[in-house]
Amino acid sequence: MSVKNDLRSGIIYNSVGKYSNVLITFIIQIILARLLSPSEFGIIAIINVFLVFFQLLVDFGIGPAIIQRDDLNKDEINHIYSFSVYFSVSLAVFFAFLGQPISTFYQNILLLKAVPLMSIALLFNGLTMVPQNLLLKQKKFKIVNMSQILGSFANGVISIVFAFLGYSYYALIFGNIARAIAQFAIYSASTRLTFNLRFSISPLVKIYKFAKNQLFFNIINYFSRNLDSILIGRYMPSNQLGYYDKAYQLSLYPNSIFTSVITSTIQPVFSSYETQLDKLKNGYFGIIKILANFGIPLSVFLFFSSSEFIIFLFGEQWVESISVFQILSASIWIQMLQSSTGGFFQSANRTDLLLLSGIMSTTLNIIGIILGVYLGSIYWVAIMILVTFSLNFIQTNYLLVHKAFGASVVDFYKILSKPIVIAILEIIIFLFLQNLNLGIFLNLLVKSVSFIIVLIVGLIITKQFKDFILLLKK
Repeated sequence: MSVKNDLRSGIIYNSVGKYSNVLITFIIQIILARLLSPSEFGIIAIINVFLVFFQLLVDFGIGPAIIQRDDLNKDEINHIYSFSVYFSVSLAVFFAFLGQPISTFYQNILLLKAVPLMSIALLFNGLTMVPQNLLLKQKKFKIVNMSQILGSFANGVISIVFAFLGYSYYALIFGNIARAIAQFAIYSASTRLTFNLRFSISPLVKIYKFAKNQLFFNIINYFSRNLDSILIGRYMPSNQLGYYDKAYQLSLYPNSIFTSVITSTIQPVFSSYETQLDKLKNGYFGIIKILANFGIPLSVFLFFSSSEFIIFLFGEQWVESISVFQILSASIWIQMLQSSTGGFFQSANRTDLLLLSGIMSTTLNIIGIILGVYLGSIYWVAIMILVTFSLNFIQTNYLLVHKAFGASVVDFYKILSKPIVIAILEIIIFLFLQNLNLGIFLNLLVKSVSFIIVLIVGLIITKQFKDFILLLKK
């Protein structure tokens, strides 16, 4: 199968899976935002900060290594799986005992029981790591995406039912557990991996070099992405973390909707072309062209429509999230373009450069977040995040395009020139529409239609429309 057919197949299944998954999750969040308070969401946001870190440790960098290495046989993968079972159980137990120190650090007694309960979700998430990546290696995108849809559905049903019954933030924990168990059941049935009480470490040694760099990058990137929630939760009221987290999560949805269907297929498809740098570069540039033409104008649209989005989706109790979302929306196009870089670093077997990029990104983000928290406002934190994301966009693409591909960075930035022209047209139109007073729904409808029309006109003016459609078909 050619790279084009592999990529197309992956994108088709990922599109069905991801869009269904995002839609289900989005509807769940809209319902729960009206059933639970910002403070209750803030408590779970604190737990999730630590949960995400432990899930990175559970992965141990093994997942991408399984995809990258073509010389792993069935027995070796079974030994790796056996190691992951022991490791997942150990980390889940350790996580459960962190309830007391986490509760003390955040001066919130509610975390004392909530953290150990969430360790159940951590355990089953860890157990799915090897089966899921094995399915991705085998390009069985259909099974992976269907399991994620069913997992999200289980999460939604359980969360909403328990929220209606008055279980407060526990409803969100029960939902996370239900999703993890559902996905574990499907992945296990699909791969039928064998657990060995005694396992060999030789397969782990074989993937160590790749996994090591990947793990270090994941840990560094974790602090880059989560330090804001850690510090806001510690030094500001939990409702402020709730407002910030809601805006931040909403700013991630364009990635989930428009890029994850592509990015999750990059390494499984392009890893076979590790030494063919021109093919990797052309693949990256083609994806960037699509994402930039949509992502940069989309950031403009969301910036000018932030108020309507927050109130329409979540209700009046979330108005303090509006300014944060407006600031973060200016970084959405950067997040969309950055989302594919990791897969190409991995495909080129340059996790050393991925690690270096992660170190630089984390350093800048830590400085920006600390400064934002010091200034005492979630709005300042959002501003600093926007600044550091912009700087990291420059250094990441220098390392990928120039160092990994051996290509010209100038050629990369030329791709962005026409999308910027379209964005300027969007700005002009939305400046005329900013004083609309038709009500939340009609305002949002008018702005959405205007965004689509100007986007199409912009593609025509910049003489990209036919090429853009052709590129999408390819």
